[in-house]
Amino acid sequence: MTKIGVLRDIKARKGVAANEIARRAYLYVARNQTLPPQVRYQAQLQLNTFGRYTRPTTVKNRCTVSGRGRGIMSEFGLCRFQFRLQALQGQIPGVKKASW
Repeated sequence: MTKIGVLRDIKARKGVAANEIARRAYLYVARNQTLPPQVRYQAQLQLNTFGRYTRPTTVKNRCTVSGRGRGIMSEFGLCRFQFRLQALQGQIPGVKKASW
């Protein structure tokens, strides 16, 4: 069963990817000091109409198995504990326990 934090993170990632170009364009216009204030104000109003899950700051790396938000190895999308368990079971190709 997938945890709600993971589902929320997936939704946020999709929203950010879908609206990234438009958000960046409006941000550029809103922050450009050489443009007239009325144009910048309109761009700021357009930015305010975007939803919560279109902001890049809502994206948080979470473990895809347990939903844990700390100790994430981004290459694998797993927390350190799940990474260790799956590596020991041989489920991650090219990863094995080191011994010397």
